[in-house]
Amino acid sequence: MIKVIDIHIHIQPWWQLKPAILERMALGKENFDFLMGLMKSPAKLIELMDKADIEKVGLINYVSPDLMGFDDSSNDFSAQYQKYAPDRFIAFGSVHPRFTKDADADIHRLIHELGIRAIKVHPPHQLFYPNEYLNGMKNLEIVYRRCEEWGIPVMVHTGTSFFSGARIKYGDPIYLDDVALDFPKLKIIMAHGGRPIWMNTAFYLIRRHKNMYMDISSIPPKKILSDYFPRLEEIADKVLFGTDWPGPQVEDIRKNADDFLSLALKEETKLKIVRENALKLFSM
Repeated sequence: MIKVIDIHIHIQPWWQLKPAILERMALGKENFDFLMGLMKSPAKLIELMDKADIEKVGLINYVSPDLMGFDDSSNDFSAQYQKYAPDRFIAFGSVHPRFTKDADADIHRLIHELGIRAIKVHPPHQLFYPNEYLNGMKNLEIVYRRCEEWGIPVMVHTGTSFFSGARIKYGDPIYLDDVALDFPKLKIIMAHGGRPIWMNTAFYLIRRHKNMYMDISSIPPKKILSDYFPRLEEIADKVLFGTDWPGPQVEDIRKNADDFLSLALKEETKLKIVRENALKLFSM
């Protein structure tokens, strides 16, 4: 069985979530208490991963104190979780350009002191366009510039959001065209491939820019070829497997992996997407 890398799961300090957001996160989850416990137990996550034959996971974390509730300590949470099993966990963190007082010092701390391996930018939840540095958001430029300099991948949420207060307009991936051009050596990952209203834009950008990638998290695997990316084979070198588990409407990591692996794709394409591309991109 192929050892799968799920680059996008939400292991976060959920106790920081605002009440309405936490309620939405818990909707329909009979195992919510288990999930809350999992956020504090790397050992339990390893046990779950071993049962599902998942080799590595990306721990998605980002700062969004005004909309979601996550504060800067979410970075420390992500780094500490990763320390339990650095060969199995890939810690994501963020510097919020609207709130940081010293973006240079903060991004240095994340990467060189905490050991964060990738940065997450969430425009619909952090409330800015991903090219806002063109309009004077210097802190965002600093984050991109340092990640480009240090070879740190930056994952940017593209597409819609379930949560109250999210501004969907910021999720249009077209604004990443500027980022890819202005930071040509920056490794950019479009989370969710623009789901579901900007997938054609995402596909075009992947083909246009050498430094652009995407993950397929939160996209129902059985609909990837039929409904969304029928030409997935053409961008096989630049696609990463992800689930968005345990986010809304994602029940099980292994089921998503099996559904993807059952698609009518070349075996070499499947291997690249569920494993090899992530190993190369994250230099593992």
